Amino acid sequence: MMTTISCHQGEQMKLHQLQALIASAETGSIRAAARSLEISQAAVTKALRELETSQQLPLFTRTPNGLSFTEYGKVLLTHARLVIKQLEHAQTELDHMRGKAQGRLCVGVTPWIALTFLPEVVLAFRERMPQIRLELFESLMAVAQPLLRDGSMDFAIGQLHPAQSTQEFACETLLDYQTSVLVRQGHARQDARSIHELLEQNWTLNYAPDGHDGLMQELFWQHGAQIDENRIVRAHSLAILQMMVERADMCTWGPSIVSIAPPFLGRLVSLKLAEQFEPRQLSIVTRRNGALSNPAVCFTECLLQVIRRHARSAKKEDRALFDTLRLLM
Repeated sequence: MMTTISCHQGEQMKLHQLQALIASAETGSIRAAARSLEISQAAVTKALRELETSQQLPLFTRTPNGLSFTEYGKVLLTHARLVIKQLEHAQTELDHMRGKAQGRLCVGVTPWIALTFLPEVVLAFRERMPQIRLELFESLMAVAQPLLRDGSMDFAIGQLHPAQSTQEFACETLLDYQTSVLVRQGHARQDARSIHELLEQNWTLNYAPDGHDGLMQELFWQHGAQIDENRIVRAHSLAILQMMVERADMCTWGPSIVSIAPPFLGRLVSLKLAEQFEPRQLSIVTRRNGALSNPAVCFTECLLQVIRRHARSAKKEDRALFDTLRLLM
């Protein structure tokens, strides 16, 4: 029986049409979409044509470089991905109830968690759900937001700006963490005691597309500091941030824990500035009104168990980590 989804004009959107739409977007052409779906090009073309006809809207145009989606097509594509993801969740849940847990879990992980607790979390999760294919993103929120939005990512472990959490995303807060300005060991301004002493330096920062003003306010503006924004390089990965700080002598701002995490211990310095920054919150970030699958819940349980175990530890390195963290759950 063919799966259908009602639309406002009385026509039915069919599952295979949405799959054709997604495959065309991800591969860039009808030919490549047909290969990925293992059907004919004619079948893909027919599915897309029927979808456009049912909506009475242009969803895409053909260009010399492949398919270009219209604004209507982009909106439908976002929802199509969510529909497919929810069906995958349903299948995973049913498989789990049958004792045959299978499927895929995609998680965005903020870099400092990856540097500290993540390996133990993954080992614990693999022991509990060995049949789940796990996919991990080094997920600064600028990377995670669009993937969460279209359903490509199940959830993210990260920090969400308060203004965003009331709109399309929901948060379950795990802990608070301190933030600070970070420079490489031996930086010329390593002994700086005010943000005002660093305004002539070059900076590298990460922020989500809608997070620029919030970050500028928190780091500079609220302290009466104005920086020439041409001095700021926006970076989208920890590796780029690291290279800019260590090899290009740039300043950055982020979790204080990074300076004492094993890969950076002795290489980065957390500056003791007169200006104070509000602690940030590490949260489980999901699409609003989106339910976590059983594998997702299992992964978050493993994360909490690992964090709590380290919080109770008397080891010197764990005590150093939790000097910058405050567990809330």
